[in-house]
Amino acid sequence: MTTRHWLTFCLLSSGYALALFHGNLDPSAALSFGALFIAWFCVARSSYSSIRLCGHGLFIVTGLALAFHLAPGFNNANVIEATRFSADAAMFSMDLNLDKPLIGFWLILACPWILPKVDVAHSLQTGILALIVTSAFCMTAAVMLNVVGWTPKWPAQGLIWLLNNLLLVTLTEELFFRAYLQGGLLRLFKGSRYATALSITLAAGLFGLAHAGAGPQWVALTSMAGVGYGIAFRFGGLQAAVISHLGLNLVHFGLFTYPMLARQG
Repeated sequence: MTTRHWLTFCLLSSGYALALFHGNLDPSAALSFGALFIAWFCVARSSYSSIRLCGHGLFIVTGLALAFHLAPGFNNANVIEATRFSADAAMFSMDLNLDKPLIGFWLILACPWILPKVDVAHSLQTGILALIVTSAFCMTAAVMLNVVGWTPKWPAQGLIWLLNNLLLVTLTEELFFRAYLQGGLLRLFKGSRYATALSITLAAGLFGLAHAGAGPQWVALTSMAGVGYGIAFRFGGLQAAVISHLGLNLVHFGLFTYPMLARQG
C-alpha cells in the first residue's frame, strides 16, 4: 500500500480501537468478517471479471448490512444517550460503531484504485473551498426549510462527537460514496463527456437516499451536500472530500440546531 493508503488505514484503525475499547464483538460477527474476506478474495485475487463482479456484489450487500446495523454480533457502545443540545433541538444519541468502519477497511485493502494521488496542498485548498461553498448552500437551505436554526454552542460531548465523526463516520462514508461509488461510476462512464457530472450526481443521490429515514428534507439536503463532497473528491481526492464533509458536519454541530429542530405536535 502507498503512504496515503497506510494513513487512511491508520486513521480507521484508531477509530476502530476507540470503538472496540468501549464495545465488543460476539462470535456471530464472524459471519460479516467471513463475507468480507470472500468478497476481498474475489475482487483482489481473481482474474475473472465475473468473479470480481460477484465479489463487489457480496461486498455491497454486506456493507449495507453493516452500515444500517443489521449484521449480528456487533455491540456498539452508546456514548451519547438521548441528549438535547439546545432547547429547541430534537433528542440525539450516538454510538461508537464497530460494524460500519469495516466498509472502509475492505475498500482500502480490496480496491487500491479508490485513492488517487493528489498533491497535499492542492487537496487542502480544494477541500476548504468546497467546505465554504457547500456549507453556505446547505445550511442556508436547511434554515429556509426550517430544519435547523442558528444555535452556536459547544457541548461537553463535543470531543467524542468530533472523534467519532472523523474516524468512524466521515472517513467511512467518503471512502464508500465518493472513492468507491463515484470513482467506480467515473471508470464505468469513461469516454463519455458527461462522466464527471453523472458520477458525482448519482453518488450524491445515493448518499441522499441513505438518509431517507430522517425524511425527504434530509434527502434533499444531504444530496446537495453530496454534490459538494463529490466535486471536492473529483478535483482534490479523498482528503478534500473528508475536509468538506467533516467541516460541514462541524459547522452544523457547533453553529446550528443539532441534529435538527424538534418536530412540534
